[in-house]
Amino acid sequence: MSGVIENQSAKNSAVAILCAAIMVRGKVTLTDVPDIEEVHRIIELLKSIGVRIKALGERKVEMDSSGELSLASIDKEATEKTRASLLLWGALAARVDSYLMPKSGGCRLGERTVRPHWYALEKFGVKVQSKKCDYAVRNSHPLKAANLVMYESGDTTTENAIMAAALAEGTTTIKMASANYMVQDLCYFLQKAGAKIKGIGSTTLIIEGVKQLKSVKEYPVMPDPIVAMTYLSAAIVTGSKLTVKNCPLDFLDLELCKLEIMGQKFKVVSERKSRNGKFRVADIKVTPSKLTALPDKIYGRPFPGLNIDNLPLFVPILTQAKGRTMVHDWAYENRAVGYADLQKLGARVTLLDPHRAMVEGPTRFTPNELEAPPALRLAVVNLICMLAAQGQSILRNTYAIDRGYENLYETLNGAGANIEVVED
Repeated sequence: MSGVIENQSAKNSAVAILCAAIMVRGKVTLTDVPDIEEVHRIIELLKSIGVRIKALGERKVEMDSSGELSLASIDKEATEKTRASLLLWGALAARVDSYLMPKSGGCRLGERTVRPHWYALEKFGVKVQSKKCDYAVRNSHPLKAANLVMYESGDTTTENAIMAAALAEGTTTIKMASANYMVQDLCYFLQKAGAKIKGIGSTTLIIEGVKQLKSVKEYPVMPDPIVAMTYLSAAIVTGSKLTVKNCPLDFLDLELCKLEIMGQKFKVVSERKSRNGKFRVADIKVTPSKLTALPDKIYGRPFPGLNIDNLPLFVPILTQAKGRTMVHDWAYENRAVGYADLQKLGARVTLLDPHRAMVEGPTRFTPNELEAPPALRLAVVNLICMLAAQGQSILRNTYAIDRGYENLYETLNGAGANIEVVED
């Protein structure tokens, strides 16, 4: 491939901010909202509980949550398709006394506990009871501030705690908070709506509760660091000279460091501020390079470490590097198991246990026909490896990719790929 690719807005920021917007009893306008299936499901979900939402143009939506919200007619199908529906627990904490919510779906990555959400929210007076098919949620009003240590520094868990704290009486301290990109983006949106949050970007947040939030005339969603890394991975694996525009640097610094150690050549140019004025962005130019395996294992961790969602995107790159590298994917119960599927495309991947895989290179990919795993990043890793395989490959059941990527196939084709979408 060759040319220039424009990065998209962040999926995980968008879904969190869409949910948080219902805390505002008025209008909120969001721009740079990615046109992806995950966002579509969240919008369907919010409309079903009484939020008025309309499109104002490309990637721009206006929300009005001034009316009464009711979960009696919640869109069960949309809820079951996205784990982000859990964010309603924090968003509705100060608005609705009690409700039933269908259990959520999302990527299938083994057991993904919701207990950390419960442990955090109960400090504010939110009680969640798990039933066979639903969660029964009861909110004590008014919400009370809390001194909270996060049982797990999860992104959505932290976001739920932040949303509850923003409208709770008193001052809340959240320690061991996630400081990941979507958490920061959510905090900056809430600040624009009148929330009082200190410590954004750190693992300790101090939030002084306010009685109500105000309307937001415009808030642009930040660029997506995971999608940026996806394009970088595709460029590197196919030996392409490619520029990826609008990359959020603060959330790619360590990824670029690892690539540099491996011998990958790149330039970071045109550094500037994101459209919402809160993040460093730049364009990254990569050129074909001879790679050497990392001398140490690679693993993800909470920010400021290598992003847990970027870790799978290193697996295709490691297949092209001389030597062996261990990939330690500790965060999910069985995501590393999915790396072994790349053997069907010629990769030398040895599964050591459900969390660790050894990747050896350099290898040449061979075409094949695969069923995409029901996990967003694993599915797109299959696609990346197929791009580098000489010949025709077929990837079936690609809804998982469409959940998080906007016009991915068209964008890659514009840079020289040859991907045809065929409806079954």
